[in-house]
This record gives sequence, C-alpha cells and structure tokens, in this order.
Amino acid sequence: MTETTHEQQPSLREEILDYYARGGEDARLREGGAPAGRLEFWRTQDVLRRLMPAAPARILDVGGGSGVHAEWLARDGYEVDLVDPVPLHVEQAARLPGVTARPGDARALPAADAGYDVVLLLGPLYHLPERSDRVRALAEAYRVVRPGGLVVAATINRFAGLHDVLREERYFTPLHRERTDAVTVDGRHHHHAEDGLFTVAYFARPEEAPAEFTEAGFTVGRQYGVEGVAWLMGGVEDWLDDPERREAVLAATRRIESEPTLLGASGHLLTAGRRPGQP
Repeated sequence: MTETTHEQQPSLREEILDYYARGGEDARLREGGAPAGRLEFWRTQDVLRRLMPAAPARILDVGGGSGVHAEWLARDGYEVDLVDPVPLHVEQAARLPGVTARPGDARALPAADAGYDVVLLLGPLYHLPERSDRVRALAEAYRVVRPGGLVVAATINRFAGLHDVLREERYFTPLHRERTDAVTVDGRHHHHAEDGLFTVAYFARPEEAPAEFTEAGFTVGRQYGVEGVAWLMGGVEDWLDDPERREAVLAATRRIESEPTLLGASGHLLTAGRRPGQP
C-alpha cells in the first residue's frame, strides 16, 4: 500500500483556518446553541452507529475537528485516526484516548491505499466551494477505504442559512437578508470579517452529493437529514435537556430522516456510499 504523493499539497483558505482557530466548534457540538449543535451531534451519532460495521474496525475521521465524534467512536471500540488542517484541532484530538491525530487535507490524505473500513468526511465538503475539490476529496476517500468499505460525508443544505437567520430574526436586517438571499442562488457563503458568524462555505442541494459520490466511483446509498425540521423549533434546545423529550425528538427525526420531500429542510445532510468490491 502507498500513501498519496501530490507534488503540490492543497491548502485551506486562511479565513477558514482563522475561524476554526477560535476554538468554538468543540463547544458548539458538545454544549449546543444555534443551530442546535447538540441535536446535530446526537443525530450524527445515531445515524453512524446504524451504518458502520461492528467494532473493532479502522476509521479515518477526515476533517474531524477537535475529535468530538472521534472520542465516542474510540470509546465504542473503533481504531480511530483523525486528520484535520487546523493545528488547534489536531492538538485537541491527540489528547483523546484511543485517537491518533495528525495534520492533513481532505484532498491529499496522508494515508495508505485501502487501509480503512470507514472514512468519515463530516466537515470537509462544505468548506470546498469548488465542485472539483469536493470530488477530489471524495476520490481520496475512495482511495483509502477498503473495497466494500463505507464513506459518509456531511453537507450543509442550500437553504439552511435562510432558515437559520429567519429563526434567529436576523433576516429582518437588510444586510443579513441580502447576503442570505445570495447564498440561496449559488450556494456560496462568503467570509464577512465584521460579523464572524461563519466562514467560507458551500451550501449544497441534496442531489449534489450523490452525483459527486458517483463521479468519485462510489455506489451511493441513502441520504439522511440530520436535524430534520426539529432544529427550526424554538424549544428544541430545552427539550434536549430532558432525557425523555430528547429521545422523542431523536425518534421523530429518525422517522423522517430519509423522506425525499424533507431532505432539504434539515440543516445538515449525510450521504453514504460504498467503494465497490469485496472487503
């Protein structure tokens, strides 16, 4: 097996690196907040646990951030390697028991061919505005996953920003409205230093990820709306504090997770694919 050897290693845009160097991503998923970070965390965990092979298995968590998901995966008995371009994230993830972390870019993975049972891309695709870069990242996932292996990628839905700023009543500010409406046209979210709400990103329509998976060589499986419509409900963060209500919210969201008419309402979407062939 060989590791990728690109003559010119790709680099992530400085705006994206600066945004994540602030360290807020870990708390967003663990502690919650807009847009329903804890719901995103628990629902991602719920979907992945149903898709992945039983432990032990080797998982490559690409763009895994501070290790929010790598932590529970390692606790479940998986062998987890994490790759991320943000030095702070690598430092944080490396402290987690059972997690190996190193710097790297989704488009040029520092990993051997066919070495993993599962590859997760829960952040990279929506920070690659160009389709060619997204397909390149998926092609790298194809290279490092074993034949028959699973790849799961997250995307931000095209109208997630519109839904979010409406929910938070920022849409009534003309500047926010103008910027939000522009994203709904071409999916490109631009960096605006004065507000710092988010960074450079691409908001995709549900049908885009399967097409990109197919171009990279995968057999496409199901798609899963992560937050469903629950993230748009004003009381959801309080509901998640109550174990019984939390389970009810998770069960209700699971019921509609792959309903085609509702996929675009979710804030995030998971697309699953497999590399053809026998393990």
